[in-house]
Amino acid sequence: MANLDFSFYNWELISGFVLKGLYFSVMLTIVSTIGGVLFGTVLALMRLSGSKILEVPATIYVNGMRSIPLVMVILWFFLLVPAAFYNAIPGGLGQNYRSEISAIITFVAFEAAYFSEIMRAGIQSIPRGQVFAGQAVGMSYGQNMRLVVLPQAFRNMLPVLLTQTIILFQDTSLVYAIGAYDLLKGFDTAGKNFGRPIEAYLLAAVVYFVICYALSWLVKRLHKKIAIIR
Repeated sequence: MANLDFSFYNWELISGFVLKGLYFSVMLTIVSTIGGVLFGTVLALMRLSGSKILEVPATIYVNGMRSIPLVMVILWFFLLVPAAFYNAIPGGLGQNYRSEISAIITFVAFEAAYFSEIMRAGIQSIPRGQVFAGQAVGMSYGQNMRLVVLPQAFRNMLPVLLTQTIILFQDTSLVYAIGAYDLLKGFDTAGKNFGRPIEAYLLAAVVYFVICYALSWLVKRLHKKIAIIR
C-alpha cells in the first residue's frame, strides 16, 4: 500500500480517458434497458399468450439466454458474426465501431431475457378482475394490455426494473473483453499511460461502487414511495 500513488488522478485523466468510457457505459446501459424492456415485454406477452407457437420459442430463448454467461454471448457474437454484417452498416460505423455495435446488440438481446421475466411477473400480478372488466367494456386483447395491464405492471415492477438496470451498468465492464471503450477501459488506458495500472483499477472500483450505491439508494427511496401510494 505504501507504493500506491494517486497523484496522477487529475482533470487531464478524467477528461482525456475516463469521461469517454463513462459516456459509452451510460449510453450502453440506457439503450440496453430501453431495448431490453421493449423486446422483453414482447417475449413476456408471447409466453403468456397461451399459444404454443408463440410460447415455446419465447421460452426457449429466455431460458437459453439466462443459462449462458453474458461474457460468452459477447464473445460469440463478436467473433462469429461475419464481417459482412458490419460492412453493411452505412458510414463506415460498422468497421470503426465493431466492438461497440457488438456490445449494444448483445446486451439488448441478453437483457431482454431478464426483463422478460420481470415483466411477466408484473403482468401476472395484476388482478384478473381488471382484465375481465376491460373485456366487459369491449376492449380487445391488445387494448386491454396496452391501456390496463401494462401500465400497472410497469409501475409495480419499476423498482425491480431499475435494480436490473444497475446490474446491467455493472455488467457493461464485460465489454472490455472485446476491446470496447467503456468506463473500465478508460481507467485501464489511463493507468497504462501514467504507469499506474493498480491505482487505476482501484479508482475504477471506487467509481463503480459510488455510482451503483447512489442508484441503489434512489431505487430504495422510489420503492418506499410506490409502497406508500399503494
